[in-house]
Amino acid sequence: MKWTRDARPRRIVVISTGGTIASRWTGSGYAADASGDDVVATAAVPDNIDVEVLDLFNVNSSRMTTDRQLALLRAVHETLADPGVDGIVVTHGTDTLEESAFFLDLHHSDPRPVVFTGAQRPFGTGDGDGPGNLYDALQVAATVRGLGVLVVFDGLVHAARGTVKTKTLDSDPFADPSGRRVGRLGFGQVDIEREPERPAALPLPAPLPAGTAPRVDIVMHHSDGDPVLFDAAVAAGARGIVLVGTGAGNATPEIAQAVARAVDQGVHVVLSTRVASGTVAEVYTGGGAVDLAAAGAVLAGTLRPGQARIALLAALLADASSPERRTHLLRALLEGPVRAEPALAVTH
Repeated sequence: MKWTRDARPRRIVVISTGGTIASRWTGSGYAADASGDDVVATAAVPDNIDVEVLDLFNVNSSRMTTDRQLALLRAVHETLADPGVDGIVVTHGTDTLEESAFFLDLHHSDPRPVVFTGAQRPFGTGDGDGPGNLYDALQVAATVRGLGVLVVFDGLVHAARGTVKTKTLDSDPFADPSGRRVGRLGFGQVDIEREPERPAALPLPAPLPAGTAPRVDIVMHHSDGDPVLFDAAVAAGARGIVLVGTGAGNATPEIAQAVARAVDQGVHVVLSTRVASGTVAEVYTGGGAVDLAAAGAVLAGTLRPGQARIALLAALLADASSPERRTHLLRALLEGPVRAEPALAVTH
């Protein structure tokens, strides 16, 4: 389905959070430094689009925190409270873009799009990819509706859910290893190939004092893996842990026992995998996913560890009245049932 815009001007808000697209040389390396206005000034703006800039914060995205993600979520909701806004573009570092985009998508019910983009090459470089990515993101934000939160990079459109960084430095760093892209751009059009599958949107979390968000850790299994780090996460106060298993989601009997102990203490455990694509599945015993699920771990499906952690975080932030209801919600967020409402184009 090729989507094009009519001649009506579109009002798009760019929320700037830093990352490579805003990074300049510091003498020993690159760091986020440029303002949102500086970033937007490097890019051509598609016809009939009026851009407004909101500088939210300016950090390398490896420094992303739950407090910052909550601030971004609130900024998006406050921006969309203005009916005159047609869409939002978020400029973000690529290191944790997959986590922030998915977090927003889990709470996004507005048909107007939120489009994440960034760069692999720093601000102001002659071969920088930021200006082109920003142009494409503005085009998508001004054109599509009803597709949730999207990621636009290197002429491709991805759903927030399932999309992860698969290449460290290449210009096309994002993909869903277990699924398909949503679409692509070309010749002034946005070609949408599929509608993303999304669970029903969560309400906005209640405000939290800074630094009080629930701790959610990720622990990876490996050869010689034992429960020491898993138990340390529990001892540190983790309310949730993502266990990154081998294969389709496997570990050892000792780790399965540690999972059972943690679940008995009220810690929610999600089982993901270190393998690049495919689903987590109950196939093996001997500490495999069969035993881990029996111990109380919830399988992450095709979500990779970073996004599995975000689903767990969102479930903990939600106002669930009991651990059982929270686990039910967590399963829904991990499985991601299809939303029934159709996507809407501005014009066809």
